[in-house]
Amino acid sequence: MTPVETILDDLEARGLVHDSTDRAALAERLASGPITLYYGCDPTADSLHIGNLIGLLVLRRFQDAGHNPVALAGGATGMVGDPSGRSEERNLLDAATLDANVAAISAQIRRIVDVGDDGLVDNRAWTEGVTLLDFLRDVGKHVTVNQMVARESVKKRMASEQGISFTEFSYMLLQAHDYLWLARNRGVELQIGGSDQWGNIVSGIDLVRRVDGRVVHGLSWPLLTAPGGTKLGKTTGARIWLDPDKTSPYRFFQHWINADDCQVHEFLAKFTLLPLAAIDEVVAEHLLVPERRGAQRRLAREVTRLVHGEAAMQAAEQASAVLFGGSMAEVGADALALVAREVPTAPLPGEAELAAGVDVVAALVDTGLASSRSDARRSLEQNAVAINGERVGVDRRIGPDDVLHEGFVVLRKGRRTYAVLVRSPG
Repeated sequence: MTPVETILDDLEARGLVHDSTDRAALAERLASGPITLYYGCDPTADSLHIGNLIGLLVLRRFQDAGHNPVALAGGATGMVGDPSGRSEERNLLDAATLDANVAAISAQIRRIVDVGDDGLVDNRAWTEGVTLLDFLRDVGKHVTVNQMVARESVKKRMASEQGISFTEFSYMLLQAHDYLWLARNRGVELQIGGSDQWGNIVSGIDLVRRVDGRVVHGLSWPLLTAPGGTKLGKTTGARIWLDPDKTSPYRFFQHWINADDCQVHEFLAKFTLLPLAAIDEVVAEHLLVPERRGAQRRLAREVTRLVHGEAAMQAAEQASAVLFGGSMAEVGADALALVAREVPTAPLPGEAELAAGVDVVAALVDTGLASSRSDARRSLEQNAVAINGERVGVDRRIGPDDVLHEGFVVLRKGRRTYAVLVRSPG
């Protein structure tokens, strides 16, 4: 692959440019010195998801190239709801829920991008005090209804049976106002977002030009799609969240391990900070022995480390190894805790019971690995049960030496059915 020379070259090589305003003008501006750019996330939930992760990583790529990132947590726009990419009206959130969501997604943003003390903003700060009459005069006067209804997201909703409310119809005006405010007060000259945001981005660019006579820029990337071309997550309704309580680090790691071979290069390019040359090497090695899923494993490590940190990444990888029949020798407590989140559990008996020896048959029934005591004995007689990876027979009892990291005993029935005895805290 030809080495990339600029941030735009790098983004294009990674498949992260879908639309942009005047490409030559933007390249010239980027070459002239650091630019301040922004990316916004609306707090419609208490966590961001991997679609947002692309935006945060594009912001990070610009920062690593010497530019100045601003991340916007849209407390104001989140109260209205963006119609882009939606076939129905969003539920409006109350102020307390929005406050909690803004706080949650702000913490996730800071883990990916070093925005410092003043690089993370909430558009409620400059929107709440604006009166309706001021907004209509200062913003609405400069935007025609013809422009608004020409936006693809609005046309689709207007053609639907439900239509579009005035509230969501006004969303693009609020986002355009954000760009105007940020251009005036923070020197922002570039807004970035997914391709479904392009209409909103262009509205902001037009508003800044009409009101202040300034040239600002926009750039979008293509939306994620499944191998068949459908929008990712739409067919199943599934989302991979960045919050570990909504998508555990283990499940997050597994999502990337399960990436299709035809998409692994794309995901390495878009979701990691690896140089493109290194990605080519990883994929080339993977193609020699694809059954080892080396490229997917590297992808899972890199993305899980970015989002959840080194310790969580290692725990997720160890948990993955346990649940796929790997050795228990080097498995840490954090990994066992992740395993316990993914499989049935039962309380670990007390020290006195363990010292006397706990009946494995009872443990299999308590955890649901066996439907009855006779079912449990049958599995033991068939040599189908393992404790901490070691196959055991009918006479085996669970004792203190079987307790890993002072709180876990891992039971397995067959090749892939697990349960964990877990010591209750305190």
